[in-house]
Amino acid sequence: MSYVPRLKKKYKEEIIPKLQEQFQYGSIMEVPKLLKIAINQGLGEATQDKKVVDSAIEELTAIAGQKVVPTKAKKSVSNFKLREGMTIGARVTLRDERMYEFLDRLVAVALPRVRDFRGINDNSFDGRGNYTMGITEHIIFPEIDLDKVNKIKGMDVTFVTSAKTDAEALALLKELGMPFKNQ
Repeated sequence: MSYVPRLKKKYKEEIIPKLQEQFQYGSIMEVPKLLKIAINQGLGEATQDKKVVDSAIEELTAIAGQKVVPTKAKKSVSNFKLREGMTIGARVTLRDERMYEFLDRLVAVALPRVRDFRGINDNSFDGRGNYTMGITEHIIFPEIDLDKVNKIKGMDVTFVTSAKTDAEALALLKELGMPFKNQ
């Protein structure tokens, strides 16, 4: 038998029946699911130092477990000393097994390492069932060696779901273990 991530198995066995009962779906195909996780890291200081991009790509690849794509500037902006085509960020999109593994590590290992952590805000839904959260310090991930980090960087993590409403997406992410603040 091939390997199935823990959260994927939990989704199929526990979350689908629970959400189907909660939202009165006619078919299990209507139950929202996590489609992908997109991780984005903007590197404004990359205009001055090219090594920043290389270290960011290396660190984000270690966090995601998948090759990271550098993002290029679309326009030149003289005030920011930015030329068209310069590398100013890094991004990666995770799907299926890698997505569930990343979510598991984020919830179980990384978020509890955040200082003064009281839960994540549930106001960052976009109205279409997608959730975006910001991580201020990438060093919360255990894959990062603190001795090799020269600058602490932040990142945005977007959870794209097939949910039609924010309430359905919130229920799905709560069931997957996302630690939202209690109101």
